[in-house]
Amino acid sequence: MIDATVREPAKLLSSRPVVSKGFVTVGVSTVLLFVVCALVAPTSVSGGAVLGMIPFAAVLAIVGLGQMLVVQQGGIDLSIPGAVSLAIVIVSHEPDGDNSRLLPAVVLALAYAIGAGLLNGFMVGRLGLNSIIATLGTNALLFGAVLGISGGTPRSTTSLLAGIAGGLTWGIPNSAFFALAALALVTVMVKRTVAGRRFEAVGANPLTARATGLRVTIHQSLAFVWAQLLYCLAGILLAGITNQPTAFQGDAYLLPAVAVVVLGGTSLLGGRGYPVATVIAALFLSQLDQFVLSLGVPYAVRTLVQAAALAVGVALYTVDWAAFRQRFIRRSPRIGTPA
Repeated sequence: MIDATVREPAKLLSSRPVVSKGFVTVGVSTVLLFVVCALVAPTSVSGGAVLGMIPFAAVLAIVGLGQMLVVQQGGIDLSIPGAVSLAIVIVSHEPDGDNSRLLPAVVLALAYAIGAGLLNGFMVGRLGLNSIIATLGTNALLFGAVLGISGGTPRSTTSLLAGIAGGLTWGIPNSAFFALAALALVTVMVKRTVAGRRFEAVGANPLTARATGLRVTIHQSLAFVWAQLLYCLAGILLAGITNQPTAFQGDAYLLPAVAVVVLGGTSLLGGRGYPVATVIAALFLSQLDQFVLSLGVPYAVRTLVQAAALAVGVALYTVDWAAFRQRFIRRSPRIGTPA
């Protein structure tokens, strides 16, 4: 009886929502960034600039959510460029401007995404291949399909897709609503379901999860399938937003996708993920990109800024600074002690 009485408060306390360090850090950083933009480069936070930034932030947020699911299983998905580009090519080339052929093209893009996800999941989950090697090979296959369908030439998307993905509702870009829907879906699935809690447990410690009877292979494989579906959604939206996208539009989303996941606080070693913080990080990185460009800095500097953001995220959430300080203090000679 005493033991049960002692454990009950702990159980109640553990059910309270916990605000992650990544959420606080990236949230405060985003607010400060907008303040700095307003002071240094007011044009980067004007109404038109923000409306132009939000659709691309939404696309990055959706891609980041997909990457987050893979990172939660201790992997990295390098097939993002091919997955996003293939979705763009399919929904822009297959309909060839005919609105009535858009839905079959979307279904075809989803079928390709599921196939790519199953391939990645089989190689990583079943065969035990390194996720970097496996997804890099899948990326090459996806780009082969991109070239086979498009021949490397751009084509305008349908007016229907342009209206859906690039239009406004109540003055807000429609792509933002798609990003919020993806965020809600991922959050509910990962945080509010039994399968989601098992998913995080598998990512945190696969050996322990396997010992307790969890289906480690299934969870690891499905992470890639859900990720590919999110990449596909992002590619479809991007095709409508840009109206005439290139066949290699997805190349720009590989590094930022990893950066927003890390900035959101999700560990590259796997385990617990933070969807809301990941989406906020996508907004932060998109506005940072716009701020840098508004200063007249060369476009090539954008990649350096993204790499710096990734390095900061790794330093904040991955490095054990307490252990590092203790090791440094232990190694440094004390003042006044004899040699």
